[in-house]
Amino acid sequence: MANHKSSKKRIRQDLVVRLRNRYYKKSARTAIAKLRGLEDKNEASSFLPKVVAMIDKLAKKNTWHKNKAANLKSKLMRHVNTIG
Repeated sequence: MANHKSSKKRIRQDLVVRLRNRYYKKSARTAIAKLRGLEDKNEASSFLPKVVAMIDKLAKKNTWHKNKAANLKSKLMRHVNTIG
């Protein structure tokens, strides 16, 4: 267990950050799954920018690696372009 005041604070902060990261990552994964499930091209192309913004925010804050974000965006754009 932590003994120093600063290490106790770090544990509290880590918990908050971990929960926040989990929430945003899960929201992004759900949005990605929803986008992959769409079959209407207009609906998918209007939903794509929202999903890309979520992915970019996660990459910007180093929650996801920038290459993972780039790969996801590429696959999603390719998926939307092949619909219909």
